[in-house]
Amino acid sequence: MSDEKMIRRLVLDILKPFDPELHIVATEIINRCKIGKDISVNLTVYEVDKLTQTVKIIIEGEHLDFDEIQEILNSMNCIIHSLDQVVAGKKLLENIDTPQD
Repeated sequence: MSDEKMIRRLVLDILKPFDPELHIVATEIINRCKIGKDISVNLTVYEVDKLTQTVKIIIEGEHLDFDEIQEILNSMNCIIHSLDQVVAGKKLLENIDTPQD
């Protein structure tokens, strides 16, 4: 299996219009992902403009496909500002504090 199919968590910063609503975006990601298994999605709005919302999306599952998720978001007129975190491998790893922190 290729390395990109070992992705277990993606954290994205996106810009989306008010329509579709958050629950629609979450449901579409879950329903339209063909490769990912047991997907969970968390969307949090942290900025609102006249026409758009800035949203942090956390997607967890097995074998997530970034390109597929990007296509799903693009189809709903969502723009990915940044890919803020990727966790890949056999299990989820959490950030730990180090002396530099």
